[in-house]
Amino acid sequence: MDKVTEMIVTLGVAITGVAIVALLVSKQSQTPAVIQASGSAFSNALDVAVSPVTLNSSPPNLAYPGQGSMGMMLPNLPTLGFNY
Repeated sequence: MDKVTEMIVTLGVAITGVAIVALLVSKQSQTPAVIQASGSAFSNALDVAVSPVTLNSSPPNLAYPGQGSMGMMLPNLPTLGFNY
């Protein structure tokens, strides 16, 4: 039973690896945009994580790559009576 599970996992990893390589080399995959978006997501997460220490409450950058720095603007949400 252990060999069957190992074969299934190996096959799944191989299929996933081939799919990732195919996506990276495809002309339609927009790989640079995906890499830039993941970098922006990490940067936003890091900014939020250090904001209590630095007391810097900058809004997250929700722009798609090549869109500009404003991106999608969030609506004014109700504060529910809390004063920030």
